[in-house]
Amino acid sequence: MELHEYARYDAVGLHDLITTGEVTVEEVEATARTALAEANAHVNGLAMPLFDAPLSHSGDGPFAGVPFLIKDAGPMAEGVPFFMGSRGLGNVPARHDTELMRRFRGAGLATLGLTAMPELGLNFATEPVRTGAVRNPWNPERGAGGSSGGAAALVAAGAVPLAHASDSGGSIRVPASCCGLVGLMPSRGRTSCGPNLGEPIFGLSYDFAVTRTVRDAARLLDALRGPGVGDKYTAPPPGRPFADEPGADPGRLRIALMTRPWSEVPVDAEVAAATTRAAHLLEEQGHHVEEARPALDWDMVIEAMVAPHIAFLAGVFRHVPRPPDPALLEGMTRRMFQETATLTVLDLMAAFDAQNRISRAVGGFFTTYDLLVTPTVARLPLPHGTLRYDTPDHTVAGWVRSVFDYGPFTAVFNITGQPAISLPLGQSADGLPIGVQIVAAYGREDLLLRVAGRFEQTAPWRARVPPLSCVRAA
Repeated sequence: MELHEYARYDAVGLHDLITTGEVTVEEVEATARTALAEANAHVNGLAMPLFDAPLSHSGDGPFAGVPFLIKDAGPMAEGVPFFMGSRGLGNVPARHDTELMRRFRGAGLATLGLTAMPELGLNFATEPVRTGAVRNPWNPERGAGGSSGGAAALVAAGAVPLAHASDSGGSIRVPASCCGLVGLMPSRGRTSCGPNLGEPIFGLSYDFAVTRTVRDAARLLDALRGPGVGDKYTAPPPGRPFADEPGADPGRLRIALMTRPWSEVPVDAEVAAATTRAAHLLEEQGHHVEEARPALDWDMVIEAMVAPHIAFLAGVFRHVPRPPDPALLEGMTRRMFQETATLTVLDLMAAFDAQNRISRAVGGFFTTYDLLVTPTVARLPLPHGTLRYDTPDHTVAGWVRSVFDYGPFTAVFNITGQPAISLPLGQSADGLPIGVQIVAAYGREDLLLRVAGRFEQTAPWRARVPPLSCVRAA
């Protein structure tokens, strides 16, 4: 199998080739390893060398034999070392598989390695001191977004067709936007977080993947959805397989368009224009579109995010085998560690109250509108070093504000638990990807996939290939 041929297939396409016998699993793995070596040399998206052999997996799942990567924060796979992007946490081998990892294995995905992430994932730039900056395959002077930046850069470069990603404030959707990919954050409880956690970051964090196609996202969601044993809650089951949804008729929808963020930070003109064009395409399809947004207090959004993330950090340090060396932690992590000592139960209660108020307001908004269309991020992919995590200059709240000045549209839906998807519907004059976010009511991934599938037909992105892509291999 030629490298440029391999890099053009999505996961469903590769699986079809394997199933029909046109290529063997061994050929696909060998080509994937070549692709990963070539792509990683350009984008620096791996957290460690590839595994000597793929992690064990089913031979007859819906993605049997398809190359795959998992993020350096997990899902935990027994015996695999994890670093969470940090020099200070050391090499911590997982003691067992998490439920999500068992499902990745059951789907037949051939996991070949770990993808890079910023230290502890608390950044929309993937520039950890441990492994260095991840470079965007569209322009290596720009970042790939975060925190799933390594995954997004390698998928966009054609190294693998899809890769695990997680999202606690926009970390699936932001890198998908930066790298020209499909980034679905599912509803709270759609994928299992067990058995290690009942609610990751108090319900703010979600696991799924970045993909190049909508059908891959839909097929993967079918493979992963549903509760694990003992899960605290689960999203309502779909009426039919998610794989049946892309491109299906969504009916006539009432859609809100929002290009002005709650924080009132400026939005790049090209980003706003791409979002407005997407809304016009929806109007052409017969939907009613009007400008509207949920009424929210941005200070409350910041309050809802800060204390849970500080408490999460305290939990990470509590569960590692040995205390981290502060000298090996990056500046903002050290600052957060200091603030864990002053965090109180009342701080957490205030954050939970803010989350409740936001969820009620946004839930009410979605009784009037079926979808909300926004930019994914406010600006084009950032030059390296714009978001400086390795600095003690910020308080935690100040850092969160600075990160959300870049991505002011995503975190609200981590709070509310609603599904949201970033689609690569725009491109700047300089050739950089622009993502458009679409949000639906809780449990309505089916509606997102229907609309996303229509966009894939009417505004296709598959022909756009980054300069640093294995598709361009001679």
